[in-house]
Amino acid sequence: MSRAVVLFTRDLRVGDQQALAQAARASSEIIPLFVLEPRLLSGNCGSPNRLAFLLDCLCDLDASLAERGGHLLVRRGEVVEEVLRCAQRWDADAIYMSADATPYAAGRLARLQRACEQQRVALHCLPGATIVAHGELTPPGRDHYRVFTPYWRVWSRRPLPAGARAPARVALPAGLQQRGVPHLRELTRGTPSPSRQSGGERAGRARLASWLRAGLGGYAAAHDDLAAAETSSLSAHLHFGSLSPRSVLERCSRPGAGGEEFARQLCWRDFHHQVLAARPDMPRSDYRPRGDHWRSDEQAEQAWRAGMTGYPIVDAGMRQLALEGFMHNRARLIVASFLTKTLYLDWRTGAEHFARLLTDADVANNVGNWQWVAGTGNDTRPNRVLNPLRQAARFDPRGDYVRRYVPELAGVQGAAVHQPWLLDGSVYAGLHYPARIVDLADGPARLRAGRYGSSSPS
Repeated sequence: MSRAVVLFTRDLRVGDQQALAQAARASSEIIPLFVLEPRLLSGNCGSPNRLAFLLDCLCDLDASLAERGGHLLVRRGEVVEEVLRCAQRWDADAIYMSADATPYAAGRLARLQRACEQQRVALHCLPGATIVAHGELTPPGRDHYRVFTPYWRVWSRRPLPAGARAPARVALPAGLQQRGVPHLRELTRGTPSPSRQSGGERAGRARLASWLRAGLGGYAAAHDDLAAAETSSLSAHLHFGSLSPRSVLERCSRPGAGGEEFARQLCWRDFHHQVLAARPDMPRSDYRPRGDHWRSDEQAEQAWRAGMTGYPIVDAGMRQLALEGFMHNRARLIVASFLTKTLYLDWRTGAEHFARLLTDADVANNVGNWQWVAGTGNDTRPNRVLNPLRQAARFDPRGDYVRRYVPELAGVQGAAVHQPWLLDGSVYAGLHYPARIVDLADGPARLRAGRYGSSSPS
């Protein structure tokens, strides 16, 4: 009788899950395993919202496995030790898992490969975190695409790979007892926001179905509208793998769906993953160094983190992040440009803050997008500056997004909310809203002083 361990990581689903499907076909019995590592529980690794979303995913995965006669074994400890311990305990001859592009995942895979070779256990690492596996599409003479548009051309012409059908039955070894998915209160003292998004494959499928009915057709026109919030809200599901990115693309690409613009966003996700796989130092080092000498200003950093910069569109984005563990994508670009191009503070400061608070904090996308905005990454216009006032006028013209997240300004009507300092002096003082920490005109001077080159607002 053959047995296999299926190690779940960022693929917390049964549908279109290559590792689970192949293990179920090749083995008589399987051990579905998730290892809750200490790093997942540390305050530096995630917010209570993210941990709550993860536990939702694990509970839902356990329920889906139970419908097929199995359940999820949850262990706490170091992942390689726990996987090998399970393989030895139940005499498994193979381990199946999904590939990932992060430096941590690469190190985990290398350690697991060495341990499996020593124990003479077969290790199968299969696609799962992205639509196109990193390293699968490469330009002539290079190991990865450095610019998005050529990658998009090749990626969009590539036939969509076949999906993996969920197994009808999951047979477990005798004596494999249910250990239970830990409750959030056992793991953290933090309290998730009541408005947080629910995790899990069922919740992800329901959200996808709802958005396909009501939101996909208008996505191209409305996805940058801050107040309308017409984004898909699928990013956390894609990050944790409670939805398969391949199946999302498949449903968005059906004739008449109008999903090309959203397909580009999924392509951006794959693009950043293939860049990170080729350049694992990206979380720490500039992809394209441009001679930056970032300023040090703890007071400005704190004001930015707290959403107290005096620029309402920036503060609204930062407060949405703190409240919900989420930020509208257009707001992410605005606040990132403000930090790196106006305050001229290190992009790593912003990336680390996002990584702590975002439910959907994906290393590849978080670091890739921050470097793109900072001009140190894959943007072909590294001196691009997003003027927050122009961005506000274009993407929140009535000020509804700002009023939603900055209560001090809730009584300011219309577009005037974006420049409260232009109100009557007594009115402005009565708002109890912070003064601007910087003049926008100072940003280009900081850039010129700290970087070799010039900037031009857009």
